[in-house]
Amino acid sequence: MIGNRAAFAAWRFGLLLPLLLLVACAQPRDDSLRMGLANAPDNLDPRLASDATSERINRLLYGRLVDFDAAAKPVPAMADWEQLSATHYRFHLRPERRAFHDGRKLQADDVKATFEFILDPVNASPHRSTLSVIERVETRGDSEIDFHLKRRDPLFPSYLGIGIVPAHLAAADHPFNTRPLGNGPFRFVQWTTPERLVLQRLEDGRQVEFLQVKDPNVRIMKLLRGEIDMTQNDLPPELAGYLAAQSGVRVRRGPGTNFTYLGFNLEDPHTGKLEVRRAIAHAIDRQAIIEHLMRGGAQPAQALLPPSHWVGAKGLAPYDFNPQLARQLLRQAGYDEQRPLQLVYKTSSDPFRIRIATIIQQQLAEVGIQVAIRSYDWGTFFGDIKGGRFQIYSLTWVGIKTPDIFRYVFHSESLPPGGANRGRYRSAQADRLIAAAENSGDADRQTALYQQLQALLLRDLPYVPLWYEDQLFAGREDIEGYVLASDGNYDGLRDTHRAAPAAGN
Repeated sequence: MIGNRAAFAAWRFGLLLPLLLLVACAQPRDDSLRMGLANAPDNLDPRLASDATSERINRLLYGRLVDFDAAAKPVPAMADWEQLSATHYRFHLRPERRAFHDGRKLQADDVKATFEFILDPVNASPHRSTLSVIERVETRGDSEIDFHLKRRDPLFPSYLGIGIVPAHLAAADHPFNTRPLGNGPFRFVQWTTPERLVLQRLEDGRQVEFLQVKDPNVRIMKLLRGEIDMTQNDLPPELAGYLAAQSGVRVRRGPGTNFTYLGFNLEDPHTGKLEVRRAIAHAIDRQAIIEHLMRGGAQPAQALLPPSHWVGAKGLAPYDFNPQLARQLLRQAGYDEQRPLQLVYKTSSDPFRIRIATIIQQQLAEVGIQVAIRSYDWGTFFGDIKGGRFQIYSLTWVGIKTPDIFRYVFHSESLPPGGANRGRYRSAQADRLIAAAENSGDADRQTALYQQLQALLLRDLPYVPLWYEDQLFAGREDIEGYVLASDGNYDGLRDTHRAAPAAGN
C-alpha cells in the first residue's frame, strides 16, 4: 500500500494550492518561444556532456555523422558510410551539410579533431569508453574520414551520434561548454545566467528560450500565466491532471523509453551484498506506485533497454512484490530487528522524485530496512553519483539507442569519469558477454549475447529496474507543431510555431 488516503489527499492539495492562488491572466506574447525546464543544461560541449538536458539541447546545436530511425537503427545524418574491411569504415560527408554557425564549412578535419579529443584520456570525455574501439582516425581530402578500429565491431556506426565541433576553435581551447558553436538547426545566442539559455532557429530566425524553473508548481503557474509557452516532463501526475483541466493549455502524452532505476554502490559493505539488493527489489511494489502515484504513466521495466528494442530482452522474470521473501533475504544477509539495515537514499530536489523516494522508503521500512532520504540540487546530487558518494540513488537513463550503453554502464573498466559504471559493478562474466557481443559479426548471435547479459544484470542487480516513464508535453493552446519523442528529445522545437491569433483578437 502506498499510504493512507488522507495523507495522499493532503499532498495533492499542497501541490495544487499554490496554483490556485497564483494563476492570473496570460502575459502578452512576443516572438520568442519559451520552454520551461526543471534543470538547466550542465555542459554544451557535445564531447563532454553527459546529463540529459545538455544532450537534448546539443542535438539542436550540433550536426552528427549518424542518427537513428524509429527502431533505433543507425541512419546517415551528415555522412554516408561504407565498410571497407572488418575494422575499416569510411564516412563521406554529404554535400548538403550545413556550415558552422560562423560561416565556415564543416570538413573532415573537424570530424577528426572531435573524435581525437574524445579519445585523449587527458580530456576525460564520458564518451571515451564507447569510442575506445577506435585505433586511429584519418582524413582523405575535405569530405572523407577513415576510422580504423582495434577490433571488429558491427555496431560501430551507431557510436558516432556525437556533435561535431570546429577543429580550429577546438585547437584554441574554445569554451564550447558555455559558448557552443556547431552547425545544427539552432545557433547559440546567449547564456548570461544559468537559468536562461537563448537559441535562434536558423530556418526562420525565431528565438527559443530555455528557462530553468525547478519547482513544478511555479513552472505550471508560469505556463498558465503565459510566462512560458511549453514544458516537457518533470511534472507530478497530480499537476499534470490539474493542468489538463485548465483552459488555455493543452496536454499530450506518449509512450516513453526512458529507464528509471535504483542504483547501488557495490563497494559499500551493505548494498554490496546481493541478498540486500534482492531484498530491496522484492520489497518495492512498483505496480502500486505506477497505478496510484504515477496515475498509470509508466510501464514496469526489467532491463535498461525496452523489449521493443532490437536487442531488448523479452520474457525476463520480474522481481515480484514479496515482503516475506524480502525479510528472509535480509536475515540471510545478517540483518534483523536487533541489527536493522540502515541505508541512505540520495535523490534530486525535484518534489516528485522526493515523493517517489518517500514511498520507497515506506515500503522498505515495512520489511525492516531503515532508509534516510537525502535530497540535493541537481549539480550536487549528480556530482555525488558520479563520484561514488552514495549507497542508493535513483536516476533515469534517457535517449538510449544502442547497446554500447552496456559497456559504458556495466563494464569493469568503465568507471567514472571515463564511463558511467557509478556503482562499481565488476563481473568477469558480464565483461566477457559485452566483449563477445561487440566482436560478433552475426546479428542474431549478437542479439542473443546482449539478451544473456541483460538476464545476468537482472540476477546481479547493480540496478533495480523500476519503469519506463511516459513522455508528457504541455503547451499554451496557440503552440503548434511540437512532436513528442519517445526518448524525450527536444527535436520537436524545429517545427514548433505559434498559431496566428483568431480574427478579431
